[in-house]
Amino acid sequence: MKSLRYLLLFVFICFGFQQTAAQVYRFKTSSMSVMDKNEKGAWNNWSDFKKADIIITLDGNKDRFIVNSKELQLYKIDAYLEKISNENDDTLGFNCTDNEGEKCVILIVTRKKEDNRMQFYINYTDLKMVYNIYNTK
Repeated sequence: MKSLRYLLLFVFICFGFQQTAAQVYRFKTSSMSVMDKNEKGAWNNWSDFKKADIIITLDGNKDRFIVNSKELQLYKIDAYLEKISNENDDTLGFNCTDNEGEKCVILIVTRKKEDNRMQFYINYTDLKMVYNIYNTK
């Protein structure tokens, strides 16, 4: 009877200490646009979308985004923000730090009224980038 208790205790401890694996999501981009501030501090218009064929990875195991552009961009996730949903969009937000130590906010936005088109925003205080993205398997 005592050995059965120890066996059950061992099983509960083993299951209690197992770690769950966060998922890794990969997105492929089709195009990108940028917007920056002018000399007076006002936002310029978004640039025309240009073709962009790169992979963006959300690695939940390492709490980071990897943007595999010509110059590799790494973003450490400092905080996961609450999901915001309204009738037009679902938005997932992340406070991040890039590989040069600059703070930014990354948003993954799903446009509900546009056939669930997805966009990936990287927002700095003086620069914004947006990629049109879709899920890859």
